Amino acid sequence: MSSSDDTLPHPQAECSSPPPNQTQIQLPLLIHQLSFNQDNTCFSAVTDRGFFVFNTEPYRPLICRDFESGLSLLSMLFRFEVFVLVGSSYSPSPSAAATNTKALLWDDHASRCIGELSFRSPIRSIRLRRDTIVVILLHKIYLYNFSDLKLLHQLETTSNPKGLCEVSQISGPMLLVCPGLQKGSVRVENYGSKKCKFINAHSSNITCLALTHDGRVLATASSKGTLIRCFNTLDGTLIQEVRRGADRAEIYCLAFSPTVQWLAVSSDKGTVHVFSLKADSVVLGDDRSTSALESPLSNQSALSSLSILKGVLPKYFSSEWSVAQFRLPEGPRCIVAFGQQKNTIMIIGMDGSFRRCQFDPVNGGQMTQMEEHNFLKQEEHFPSWNEDS
Repeated sequence: MSSSDDTLPHPQAECSSPPPNQTQIQLPLLIHQLSFNQDNTCFSAVTDRGFFVFNTEPYRPLICRDFESGLSLLSMLFRFEVFVLVGSSYSPSPSAAATNTKALLWDDHASRCIGELSFRSPIRSIRLRRDTIVVILLHKIYLYNFSDLKLLHQLETTSNPKGLCEVSQISGPMLLVCPGLQKGSVRVENYGSKKCKFINAHSSNITCLALTHDGRVLATASSKGTLIRCFNTLDGTLIQEVRRGADRAEIYCLAFSPTVQWLAVSSDKGTVHVFSLKADSVVLGDDRSTSALESPLSNQSALSSLSILKGVLPKYFSSEWSVAQFRLPEGPRCIVAFGQQKNTIMIIGMDGSFRRCQFDPVNGGQMTQMEEHNFLKQEEHFPSWNEDS
């Protein structure tokens, strides 16, 4: 473990940071990070100049900020105008080497920094709740009270270069999941019961996590990228296992639908998959009477017809497969989220693409693309930016 993680970070009530220029960001831009907010009503794009925020439904630009230096991370809190920003070591600024070790609490309405958390090693990711700021480093995770930046808790993980960590979003005690200390394990920290549980999710390293808003269902993927598993976080039991494919793949994103009826998966293979889940009824006790009518594929095409031969044929043939798929160009990294419209997903890519697609929950198959935009084309999104400044 890096010794740089052992020093406690120190918060500052306020910090000095130059305000962003109210001018149009110059192209071309290098995107460092894409993310949706907690309820998928917005998404942000972090660039080597600043950041954008877009509304998702309807699709429209909300914020464009040029800091004249790069950012590596941005975390939103629902639709509040307060962001946590992390600088980029790729910035041409002479002081950039240290900027990715600081988390700045940015009040966009006032256009100023209102707080700062400093570390001695690079910040890998940030997670926000209404009451908590979670900062993920390579080997440690720190939890702070949002209101006064007081350190609440810290925990150790195995090497976590991707900054994997998810937190529950409903009010009440928090549930946090992150990589455990052993390969393939996930740590479940329940701050309500004050209990810690380890789930042996995979035999390979964990590479992607997703958590439902209430924290009850966890989805995991490993470096193999073939199987996605869903667990009950309360007791650690396996709820369901679905198969993305047979070949190795890098899983980019896992996303639950708000009803926990569907799970979306994106990977470097270029296909976005939507799986039908049983987790909603098994864990949440939701016996929706319409569930079977809306999602017959959960017991039909999603489950191989050869499942009766389990134990005779290889596990591959009895796997649960995706209900719907959408094919993208291989290469650009993309993340997915479910839309507010029923049976829709949103796909945003590092190439600047935004797509909204609809899937058929009954017949499945290829999704239908409803709209597509390029959010890097600012002449379309901010035509009067300079006039308004």
